[in-house]
Amino acid sequence: MFGRCGVEFQMGPRGHRWGGPGRGWGGPGGKGRGRSADLPSADDASAWFTGRLPEAWFTEPPMVVVDREEITIVGQLPALEGEFADDAARAAAESGRISRFREETREERIEIARQAEHRYGRKVAWGAKVGDTEELFTTLSVPVMTRLRQEERLILDTLVDAGVARSRSEALAWAVRLVGEHAEEWLTELRQAMTKVDDLRTKGPEL
Repeated sequence: MFGRCGVEFQMGPRGHRWGGPGRGWGGPGGKGRGRSADLPSADDASAWFTGRLPEAWFTEPPMVVVDREEITIVGQLPALEGEFADDAARAAAESGRISRFREETREERIEIARQAEHRYGRKVAWGAKVGDTEELFTTLSVPVMTRLRQEERLILDTLVDAGVARSRSEALAWAVRLVGEHAEEWLTELRQAMTKVDDLRTKGPEL
């Protein structure tokens, strides 16, 4: 996550699951219900980052994920050469390679993030992957207010009592991740349908 002055806050890496290259959440540009009317479109974000990033950074076009608050860029680093004693050693080497990339590119990533934030009105987060190891450097945590009925609260409380989560908010985040993992095909179809609706809406007459 980057502040207004382009300073990168250290939040520590964590893994994440993504849908596919250049596919955003909520349709292109984060369109969907509740979207701010003055939020710039991010329809071309994937293409913009592909052209803006140094060619030497990644071995293929980066994966760009967009929602209403954040743009996340995850790039594929060159594969490691040589033999390793076991999978744990390889994973450690991959993590070290990602850490080196993070440090070596820090200043340039801050500048690119500053430009992107000005262009798209969203914060920018970064990540990288090597082999089976993927790490996000910085991500934006956004609070979401909701009202739940008793039966829904009981589900969250069960997760807390069982030790799956430490609080209701963490249990809710866990449930959202679970749905995302097991309903990806349906969510993809829903996003595509939303995109078609947005396209038709833009072609309609202005009131």
